[in-house]
Amino acid sequence: KKGGRAAQKGRVQKMEQLNWAVLGTGAIANEMALAFKAMGRTLGAVGSRSPEKAAAFAKRYGAQKAYADFREMFTDPAVDVIYLATPNNTHMEFLRAALAGGKHVLCEKSIALNSRELADAARLAEQRGLVLAEAMTIWHMPLYKELRRMVGAGELGRVQMMTLNFGSFKEYDMQNRFFAPSLAGGALLDIGVYALSLARGFMESQPDRVLSQMRPAPTGVDEQAGILLMNRQGQMATLALSLHAKQPKRAMISCEKGYLEILEYPRADRALWVDAATGAQRVLAAGEAASALQYELEDMERAVLTGDAGPMRLGETADVMALMTTLRREWGLQYPGEVW
Repeated sequence: KKGGRAAQKGRVQKMEQLNWAVLGTGAIANEMALAFKAMGRTLGAVGSRSPEKAAAFAKRYGAQKAYADFREMFTDPAVDVIYLATPNNTHMEFLRAALAGGKHVLCEKSIALNSRELADAARLAEQRGLVLAEAMTIWHMPLYKELRRMVGAGELGRVQMMTLNFGSFKEYDMQNRFFAPSLAGGALLDIGVYALSLARGFMESQPDRVLSQMRPAPTGVDEQAGILLMNRQGQMATLALSLHAKQPKRAMISCEKGYLEILEYPRADRALWVDAATGAQRVLAAGEAASALQYELEDMERAVLTGDAGPMRLGETADVMALMTTLRREWGLQYPGEVW
């Protein structure tokens, strides 16, 4: 697809209506509410530890209900799906409650703190016939679906090596979620999960060789890390992460026939392909970055309505969680109250 957009250009299909509740009223919850609005949808309900914040959020986005006690959403018969947008360290408590209440759950990254937690949640979802998924944009952006198709069809050759950067400069405030151990802070769970998800998505199998170096913040959470991955097929990835040094969100995927360069890769809608033999360049494009959260919603609803949860890629989410758990064990980074 030289230049231009792919056929699915930025248009999110009209979905059968399911009733959604949002738990949390922070920045990403506001983005998701705007995604519902852009799709012509009405958000069913919102909950927060602060009833006042829930009421203000409901008024702002036209949600039908604001809970005085957010826990009501877990048993509310009107709710089909819960979007969980609370801090990482609260996810498991709320996942258990939502799944026990018979609700499908789309949970913000990172979906859990470690592999043990995710396995427990996945087991409960399976027992109850529910869809559990992480709100990971990389699984749902049309660009990545198209690139994975092209790799699978042999059009780009086999993926050999990837280089992934993600760095943000966060001012040192040891009370905020980026640096606070009590809020499961650190670069790995906040930004590294994107890089690891992209790497896993283009590898033929889970990396089984992992090397790393980590520099801690004053609180002990991971401020900066360099990570090397390799799987049994010899595919490799190099990751550079930082919460105190700005880097471009840049991915380089080197294949046998050339390489892909992708900027702003968490919500990318285009990639530059450079042919190894000729040096010729072309832009591969699909979807729209601005619709990233809409694609997540569309895929989640399709999974719930069809019973096919494969596109939500929970297995690969589990692989990424296993890598993050392995890394933090090696670093000796265990959050307060966390059980491995």
